[in-house]
Amino acid sequence: MDRLRFGTFLAPFHPAGENPTLALQRDLELVEHLDACGYDEAWIGEHHSAGTELIASPEIFMAAAAERTRRIKLGTGVTSIAYHNPLWVAERMVLLDHLTRGRTMLGCGPGSLPSDSMMLGLTPTDTRELMEVDLDIIMRLFRGEAVTEQTRTHNLVDARLHLRPYTEPCFDIAVAAVASPTGPRLAGRYGAGLLSIGATMTQDGFDALAHHWGVVEERAAHYGQPVSRRDWRLVGLMHVAETREQAYRDVEYGIETWFDYFQKTAAFPQMAVEGNRLREMIDFINEAGVGAIGTVEDARAQVQRLWDQSGGFGCMLLLAHEWANPAATKRSYELIAQHVMPHFQGGAVSHADQTLAAKQRARSTREDYAAAQLQAVATMTERYEQEKAERS
Repeated sequence: MDRLRFGTFLAPFHPAGENPTLALQRDLELVEHLDACGYDEAWIGEHHSAGTELIASPEIFMAAAAERTRRIKLGTGVTSIAYHNPLWVAERMVLLDHLTRGRTMLGCGPGSLPSDSMMLGLTPTDTRELMEVDLDIIMRLFRGEAVTEQTRTHNLVDARLHLRPYTEPCFDIAVAAVASPTGPRLAGRYGAGLLSIGATMTQDGFDALAHHWGVVEERAAHYGQPVSRRDWRLVGLMHVAETREQAYRDVEYGIETWFDYFQKTAAFPQMAVEGNRLREMIDFINEAGVGAIGTVEDARAQVQRLWDQSGGFGCMLLLAHEWANPAATKRSYELIAQHVMPHFQGGAVSHADQTLAAKQRARSTREDYAAAQLQAVATMTERYEQEKAERS
């Protein structure tokens, strides 16, 4: 397989009532930690209500994170483009592309929380309709066009970018998808990537994976756009530890708060999670195929399951959460980097398989080679004794 990239999708999720300043600092520290661990991407959410997903401007957060990191790419996950003037969305992303020297990515979506859009007088239907209009404008601006267009929310008059992107011809652009074909249809039309946010959250989302990419390819062919599975990103849930029992103990810290948010606060039915008690929640994640709470072997099996169901994709994004305390959360990411990534990277022969094969070859010849080593020592010792005898 092609090298599978790994990253995080950082909404983020923090318990309401806690210190938001410290919570945001933990988010920055997490991205810094992922950069050190060799993760490829971090996608940052945009939300404006409900007191849990605290980042209102992914672009501001990305600028701060870029100064703390060296290699990891940073994307908006996603910019709710119906909330914004499309010209300013494009302008801000081009600026970030220059500031990060090409580490910027734009994710586009309609916005997941109705409690956000309602404050702008927009219904969920409105945001989806506006997204298609605004995305078309944004793509035209990136192509260097001048745009004059009246939308329901904005009036553009000879609008154009005054900077070209740092990345030539443009940075990565991806469209969010949950269960409906809307996201895949737009991704195909514009030759953009696909962010499958609900890929593992429901059985319907899992079952739709292969269908979604089929929609992308069909629309891309219709519009003459090139698309690649390398630009398809799947979002899923994981927490791993050295043992399954330790992972279960770790998530006692915060998984109930996370479930409560989706069950009772966020009006986001695509994230329908089940379970009222701790063990029911753990079992739902594991047994419903939603994700993996357990060991690195469980995590590898989940990635492989998604690969097989989808037919192949480009990046596995771990949905960030605070099921465990900060130390255990960072340890989970470390274990995945150390023991999961190598099985999906390296080409036709993965990094893990290459080193395991080298180990097996050494094992299979160890006895003979060890004997040869001992014989070499004996031979050289004998020669030395002969040299001494000749000199005397």
